[in-house]
Amino acid sequence: MKHTSQLVVRAGTPDDIDALYKLALLTGGGFTNLPANRDGLAKRLQFSYESMKAEIDTPGGELYMLVMEDMATGEVIGTASLFSKLGSEWPFYSFRITKINQTSKELGKTLSSDVLHLVNDFDGCSEVGGLFLDAARRQSGAGRLLARCRYLFIAQARKRFAERIMADLRGYQDENGQSPFWEGLGRHFFDMDFADADQFNGLHGNQFIADLMPKYPIYTRMMPASAQAAISKPHCEGLGALNLLTHEGFRADGYIDIFDGGPSVHAVIDELRCVKDSKASRIESIADSDQADISMIASGSAANFRACMGVVTAHEEGCSLTSQSAKLLGATTGDTIRHAPL
Repeated sequence: MKHTSQLVVRAGTPDDIDALYKLALLTGGGFTNLPANRDGLAKRLQFSYESMKAEIDTPGGELYMLVMEDMATGEVIGTASLFSKLGSEWPFYSFRITKINQTSKELGKTLSSDVLHLVNDFDGCSEVGGLFLDAARRQSGAGRLLARCRYLFIAQARKRFAERIMADLRGYQDENGQSPFWEGLGRHFFDMDFADADQFNGLHGNQFIADLMPKYPIYTRMMPASAQAAISKPHCEGLGALNLLTHEGFRADGYIDIFDGGPSVHAVIDELRCVKDSKASRIESIADSDQADISMIASGSAANFRACMGVVTAHEEGCSLTSQSAKLLGATTGDTIRHAPL
């Protein structure tokens, strides 16, 4: 089968600001890692650019922003991010959900309650986030490539990341774009509408929430029913991302985001499906192939990272790459690539 995709995922640069701002305006809000604020995005891109260029021996809070570009048109159609280490600048907070059972013998009644505890359990973890693809281009494996190539990025630059990794998914919003979780909990401690809190969260992180949110356990039954129903419920456009994370090996253990109540999932990096299944191979030849199986293929690391979909034919001493994939990756015979099933 001849593969014709012209999509490439590469390291973002400050020159991508116009394209990313355009994408940010399409998110509909609540997208912490892609705020619809041009100056905020420009700062993120600059920090990512500096992180990509730096020599790193151990994770220290760096940010790596990737963009998906259609090489046929030059249009940037998606983005995804990685954070090397949470808690480097300030503690990273989550809510952990536990259950408490209380019994009254006099009443003959048992009461079961979910309780939210403010915790720092993910401090020191790496994080994947900021996954967004133009809705018009969510087909033909583009979303899967954009999401999963982040793990090839990690495998290509393993020392830049921690032992464990987590992901915060955007929480549920109603038909009016409001967060029931925020309205039922956060609003009581902040004189801010959800849209204003969302923008501040995207630009400055959720430390302001942790600063003013009560440190005592919160019984969810004291919250409105709509807020309770939103706990651990992802945004309607985040279901696909959650499925991809689960398939990759992430698991949910009762953690949620303190801002909008979206689910938080985590995994051990070296146990992720893509990291375990990926192989590094030396390109022995460049030739077209009739092989039908499509793989994710990556070359380079950090600032030189590039990934695409293509056909890799394994040989005893290395592999063969199609001319199209070699062109997209800027690779040639003698180079080493990393590939994994799409």
